[in-house]
Amino acid sequence: MPPPFRIGVMQLTMEPLEQMVASARAMDAAGMDTIWLAEAYPWWRKHGMEARSSTVASAVIAHETKRLTVGWGIISPFTRHPVQVAMDARVVQEAAGPGRFILGFGTSKIFLNNAGISTNKTLGPMREAVEIVRGVLGGGAFEYDGDTWSASVPAMQNGVHAPRDVPPVYVAATAPKMQALAGEIADGCLTPSITTPAFVRYTRENVGSDIDIGCTVVASIHESDRDAGRDGAREIAGMYLANKVQNIKGAADTLLDLAGLTQEEIRPVADAMERGGRLAAKEQVTDEILDKCKPIAGTADECIAAIEEYRDAGCTHVMLELWGERRQDQIALFGEQVLPRFR
Repeated sequence: MPPPFRIGVMQLTMEPLEQMVASARAMDAAGMDTIWLAEAYPWWRKHGMEARSSTVASAVIAHETKRLTVGWGIISPFTRHPVQVAMDARVVQEAAGPGRFILGFGTSKIFLNNAGISTNKTLGPMREAVEIVRGVLGGGAFEYDGDTWSASVPAMQNGVHAPRDVPPVYVAATAPKMQALAGEIADGCLTPSITTPAFVRYTRENVGSDIDIGCTVVASIHESDRDAGRDGAREIAGMYLANKVQNIKGAADTLLDLAGLTQEEIRPVADAMERGGRLAAKEQVTDEILDKCKPIAGTADECIAAIEEYRDAGCTHVMLELWGERRQDQIALFGEQVLPRFR
């Protein structure tokens, strides 16, 4: 059976906790399916923001919401041993209750650079991390001796007060081999920001299986003003386009190629981000650049049409990357005017 079509929000964990919780409550009330916690990395300090742990924030958000599924989008097994990841996952499971948590893994090369961690291998370690976290969360005695990690965990005894189910495990992937691995071992594949319908089709081909494909898409909405509706998308697009130039140039090549964007075209965005922060970068995101990013933005009708385009391309899980001052109003608008068309 193909996975159900879902719409959620990708939340960057570089805002004060109370703001993140307030946004999550708004998503819960609006009928969003999911909130994904994108673990912000220390690079954002250069631009006046502070990275916060997504594993900790996710437990708080799970406890403060009622129906919203909470996902890690993503954490890196290179920064937490997979046994520790399983321990963190248990806390979120307990806070959320049954069926409300998705564990998301990704390499997070930028985080590794910030932490001074180097690795030339990612496929083997990712396979091991998924096997270990599932083995530990399964509750039975678990022994594992891998090339990167090992684990020796006794069985959970009868009567222990802890969840006993294994949550879905998703793998974030941009490169074709990692996407193929996600199709082989994971319950879902997560794509990065600046995903376009063309990149969705590329991903669906590489994944090679009928799993959930969650796509991070810059987004913004307004009641009636198209330009105002696109404004928030312009800002978040600028932040991530700068990131593609400054931090993950090689890994982003296919992503940008399929969007019809070049490094030369977006370098002014990155330079502006370096000089004056995200608002300066926003000013360099022309209409042409924004159109190539294929945002879910504008009025409700335009957002509906954009989501339909992503769904037709093979996306089964839209993750809206919302930004701007009217965040909770935007969440409510999506809930009132967009989500009903996809239920």
